[in-house]
Amino acid sequence: MMLTTTPTIEGRKITHYHGIVTGEAIMGANVFRDFFASIRDIVGGRSAAYEKELEKARRIAMEEMSERARDLGANAVVGIDIDYETVGSQGSMLMVSVSGTAVTVQ
Repeated sequence: MMLTTTPTIEGRKITHYHGIVTGEAIMGANVFRDFFASIRDIVGGRSAAYEKELEKARRIAMEEMSERARDLGANAVVGIDIDYETVGSQGSMLMVSVSGTAVTVQ
């Protein structure tokens, strides 16, 4: 499955548009990770725990979107948009949503 944020794939011809496909992943944030991340925010630096969770959520959402495209008979998804949100009470969960257009390319 080819995945791209661009509307076309250079050197490939889109022969069929299957429609919009999406994928979502919501990950709960661990209390201890929240605590250590808040300390890191105070002293500066990056929060590896949150980065890992975001990467995991993004991978899950992309896999879900790819599976939905495959189910439609597509071999690529173009025009992918990735969004990040915090959801739940006090932003206790991380959500990644992806969407794109499922297509068949030659």
